[in-house]
Amino acid sequence: MITLQELTKRYGDRAAVDRLSLTIPAGRVTGFLGPNGAGKSTTMRMIMGLDRPTQGHALVNGRPYDQLKHPLREIGALLDAKAVHPSRSARAHLKALAQTNGIPLRRVDKVLDTVGLASVAGHRAGSFSLGMSQRLGIAGALLGNPNIVMFDEPVNGLDPDGVRWIRGLIRGLAAEGRTVFVSSHLMSEMQLTADQLVIIGKGRLITETSVKQLIDASSLNAVRARGPETLALERLVVRLTEWRVAVRWESANELHISGLGVEQVSDLAYELGVRLHEVRTVEASLEQAYMELTADSVEYGTPASRPLRSDDVNGGRA
Repeated sequence: MITLQELTKRYGDRAAVDRLSLTIPAGRVTGFLGPNGAGKSTTMRMIMGLDRPTQGHALVNGRPYDQLKHPLREIGALLDAKAVHPSRSARAHLKALAQTNGIPLRRVDKVLDTVGLASVAGHRAGSFSLGMSQRLGIAGALLGNPNIVMFDEPVNGLDPDGVRWIRGLIRGLAAEGRTVFVSSHLMSEMQLTADQLVIIGKGRLITETSVKQLIDASSLNAVRARGPETLALERLVVRLTEWRVAVRWESANELHISGLGVEQVSDLAYELGVRLHEVRTVEASLEQAYMELTADSVEYGTPASRPLRSDDVNGGRA
């Protein structure tokens, strides 16, 4: 289990992480989300003892990382896939980790096989692609067979088969009762993988929720009603407007209605004599619900309405 108690990291007057208190439980995948600059990587680095908190505590199984006798046996992490000596082979890198953590060397070949690198175990890590480096980093995280694993953007550089593999691995680790803490910007993957979400912005906790709860709470959930008669649909729009229900035209024959369920829309259409060919729920995606929730926490946003100009990419040089 990972426990954060009023965890804070300041750089001068700026709080990268601001009084963050969390408990990341075992047996589920917890997705760690937030805009760029929200403090996710800094939080993970403090958990791993790489950054010292300004105040508060980050505890692994009840203790700070630097007090763990054999840390890789308790927590394994992938934070930077390229943080490997480029001249070492994959096997040599993992052997060094095993020897410094009292891990049997037989685990080296076991994890190389698990991540699909057995055939290139003797190759220099510096020759690996980003996807292969990700797999090596995951092998290092699994080396001590820890009950806690933490991954920062684990699917970066992976091909579709690799993405599917890491998805299954993460779900499998949680099913074994381990604590799985995953940071990612890929909302589609989080929607498929995570059980619980921790969302932060500007260093502060925004919410702890499940994927379903976040989507269900989105104002973007709606009912789509489609019918053949525009004039009849106008009667429906008039009544909905009288009820102060948000409604907009998607086309001359289709309405987007927020705040009512399918049954309510169907009953109202029947009452007004409006013939409908389709009435269905349109559910927000995790990405849409996340963007809606974090709109006020984006620190390094780009104007969505402005087209890309040449000086955006060449520093103003023509």
